[in-house]
Amino acid sequence: MSQQTARRGGAAWALVITSVAGFMAALDNLVVTTALPSIREDLGGGLHDLEWTVSAYTLTFAVLLMFGAALGDRFGRRRLFIAGLAVFTGASAAAAMAPGIDSLIVARAVQGAGAAVMMPLTLTLLTAAVPVAKRGIAYGIWGAVNGLAVASGPLVGGTLTEHISWQWIFWLNVPLGLALIPLARLRLAESHGTGAPLDVPGTLLASGGLFGIVYGLVRGPADGWTSSLVLTGLFAGGALLVGFILYSTRAKNPMLPMRLFRSRAFSGINAASLLMFLGMFGSIFLLSQYMQGVLGYSPTEAGLRMLPWTGMPMLVAPIAGILADRIGGRPVVAAGLFLQALGLGYMAVVATADASYVSQLPALIVSGVGMALFFAPASHLVMSSVRPSEQGIASGANNALREVGGALGIAVMGSIFAAQGGYETGQTFVDGMRPALMTGSAVVALAGVAALLIPTRRRTERQAEPAPVLETAAH
Repeated sequence: MSQQTARRGGAAWALVITSVAGFMAALDNLVVTTALPSIREDLGGGLHDLEWTVSAYTLTFAVLLMFGAALGDRFGRRRLFIAGLAVFTGASAAAAMAPGIDSLIVARAVQGAGAAVMMPLTLTLLTAAVPVAKRGIAYGIWGAVNGLAVASGPLVGGTLTEHISWQWIFWLNVPLGLALIPLARLRLAESHGTGAPLDVPGTLLASGGLFGIVYGLVRGPADGWTSSLVLTGLFAGGALLVGFILYSTRAKNPMLPMRLFRSRAFSGINAASLLMFLGMFGSIFLLSQYMQGVLGYSPTEAGLRMLPWTGMPMLVAPIAGILADRIGGRPVVAAGLFLQALGLGYMAVVATADASYVSQLPALIVSGVGMALFFAPASHLVMSSVRPSEQGIASGANNALREVGGALGIAVMGSIFAAQGGYETGQTFVDGMRPALMTGSAVVALAGVAALLIPTRRRTERQAEPAPVLETAAH
């Protein structure tokens, strides 16, 4: 897309539209967590049904993200962004009107599919609309707004659930979506990618593999780890993912070129992102229920008490951005991950069936600072780890791996919780949550180790420089 066309679209409008759309998609990852007890009481269902209420969204979101980015490159980024936004908005209304737990899970899956088309194109459209010299600031604002979604998810979900009803966590998306659709049509400039054909075999292999693995992990505690469906899901899913990797190394136009992972910068930040979301999402899934079901807080009170953790990105992210500009993103991201691992481990130690909030507060603050240090520079590290012509697929891949991490985190930590404890009493809940949180702490610490593998800023920029820009002008 030409600079002239980008200027006509307006960098400010692009930042507003893409940030609000990203906020909506990110919010729906966590907005359900504080509403889970109310959903369970209203619609019924066991632990695995609650897991699917969250995982149905994150899974379809994850497996279709790169395909969504490819659709935008092929048929028009603005056009597909609007289409994804429309699907997301309609599915939000369907979730709000769901008569049972099964229909809610289906609506959440469709929501995730719409978000998968919409979300990766937000960063691509923003990159195209903003001049190179101002992209760092734009990425920072875009990342801060996504951080706000993570911050406000449990609080928004808890407040709406307590004071209105849990259905309003989904109705909230409808007016925002209806306002953004015409704004996107009028204010965003259209652009296309290289015109490479869609990688349908790669999409089917990746989607099937990821679905099989997460399905097996989610159903394992309920059906038994030796049941035929669970074992089939795990083994078939693993085989399909191996097939996806082998296929992508040979395909002419793969959805995710495996050569990108030869870059330590690209591999390091993506491994760190996957592991961080695995530990974070699984922990929030359990902690939000712990605060309500065990400690007796209302949904709003639980959301407010988690705010020192989930709300910290809004306070610390600007400082993290300044630090990343001065010393590079690698040490900031790594420090943030180690701090979050420390916070989760501390929470596991102090959690009891009658723990005071004061005893938990240090863990929440440390985890929140750690999360804030991760979010601010992570997007910039992703976009600077590849050539400009590959930034679209890099954005899609990183978002996909984050969402896969979230889905796996809920599945893995839910399985640990079910194996060691349960919902019977406050003590049995704590017995299951403690080993799950320790697992989350170890996983996030491993993410910190992965972040240390990222080269220094100077080496990363030198790797990404020799980039022929392959994008075509907008039609």
